[in-house]
Amino acid sequence: MPFRVTLSLRPEVSADESVIKAASCREAGINTSDLRGLRILRKSVDARGKKIMINLSVELLTKDDPEEPLIKPFVPQNVVNSQEVIIVGAGPAGLFAASRLIELGLRPVIIERGKDISERKRDLAKISREQKIDPDSNYCFGLGGAGTFSDGKLYTRSRKRGDNMRVLELLCLHGAEHNILYEAHPHIGSDNLPSIIRNIKNSILDAGGVLMLGKKVTDFIIESDTIKGILTADNEKIYSPYVILATGHSARDIYNICARRRIGLEFKPFAMGVRVEHPQELIDRIQYHGYSRGKYLPSASYSLVAQAGGRGVYSFCMCPGGFIVPAATDQEEIVVNGMSPSQRNSKWANSGIVVEVRHDDVARFSRFGEMAGLEYQKYIERLAWVNGGCTQKAPAQRLADFVAGVSSDSLPEVSYMPGVTLSPLHEWLPESIATRLREGFRYFGSVMKGFLTNNAVITGVESRTSSPVRIPRDPETLSHPGITGLYPCGEGSGYAGGIVSSAIDGINAAEAISRKVNS
Repeated sequence: MPFRVTLSLRPEVSADESVIKAASCREAGINTSDLRGLRILRKSVDARGKKIMINLSVELLTKDDPEEPLIKPFVPQNVVNSQEVIIVGAGPAGLFAASRLIELGLRPVIIERGKDISERKRDLAKISREQKIDPDSNYCFGLGGAGTFSDGKLYTRSRKRGDNMRVLELLCLHGAEHNILYEAHPHIGSDNLPSIIRNIKNSILDAGGVLMLGKKVTDFIIESDTIKGILTADNEKIYSPYVILATGHSARDIYNICARRRIGLEFKPFAMGVRVEHPQELIDRIQYHGYSRGKYLPSASYSLVAQAGGRGVYSFCMCPGGFIVPAATDQEEIVVNGMSPSQRNSKWANSGIVVEVRHDDVARFSRFGEMAGLEYQKYIERLAWVNGGCTQKAPAQRLADFVAGVSSDSLPEVSYMPGVTLSPLHEWLPESIATRLREGFRYFGSVMKGFLTNNAVITGVESRTSSPVRIPRDPETLSHPGITGLYPCGEGSGYAGGIVSSAIDGINAAEAISRKVNS
């Protein structure tokens, strides 16, 4: 039976595999000569004390232990002639739903409004170079969804949705580094994600799955409260009695289709705010107690939460060693988000700092019913566009100036490639958000000495943290309670947040359909 031990090592020591091996064997009370293999189960940085340590959980296999594969293999079936399942959206929920359908012997037909990865890259370059946004090909839409050009953070607090580890294993089988299996806060990196997404696409196609890019869904084909298929913008009808709705939180036209078709929608609480950017060196000094990071510690991150005016204020999608990117899906709006390369080696650290938005916060948009939150979101993104100068340059202000309620007269260098425009965010952000952000930043400055500084910049707006709308579904069957055969899932339907939880939700939807087909 394998031995499991825990170690606490200095960072420079933990980088030496031979030291880990020797220390693990001592802890387990076995000879290194009896060791057949070693694998790390968990790795985390412990910076709570003045002496920073690396905590490791290690499994030791002796010569008497049976060999087992590190990762359960992906075993697709040939599904060319199998029951077809339409998947609307090729983001994490859609791609992982497709992969699971193939394992289960069903044929996924993925419909995606956006383009392939190489074409998306060209469209992303136009945002920074020409200030032009293609509404169907951007940081949110296209193969891989928002996940393709994201930080690739794989940490999720939820352990009840499904098999988190299986998602990480599938990513490794398609090219991700194996350290995502044991890092406490695993990430892949914006430089590595595109090739992994291509490999997942190829696995789906090789097994007989179908991927239709540049196909925008404009309607559902519904008869007698039963879904029969979908209609695309070029008037193509694609039929199947099973449709997985795996669109992201920015596919607003899907909500309009649901409303027009009287498919029930619900308001869902969400969060909005700004993205704050510090020099990474400053965050390192704060988190590592004044010491420079050196080569044995990762770029420092943080996770912050406060209560302000009866609402939560918290950090979201923190990107150490990263960049701020333009995540709008239409020309006349500003949306900012963050990403990091795999090495997290840029000179900036950024994070969303957002405020909870509840139903009573959007009362002025109540005439839009369940989509009041969506209209509020659109209103603030339009405000950011106007205050940024009606281009993709983001409105920006020094952090301490924002908290003090004074306009900045200059800005330091920032990572946001389209550029920034000096703007008094404290004046035009809705008071319900601005007041709570100021209170939250004051608190964060008290717990992270040096955080509240004019060397940091806030840009607006961080508005797409999650969907402001939920498409209802039965908690047991995962199908829509009023439309037979429709399976809402992922971020856009209001049931996930991030790559891992979206992927799990897609897998769960695929398994629910398999149970229905085989019942």
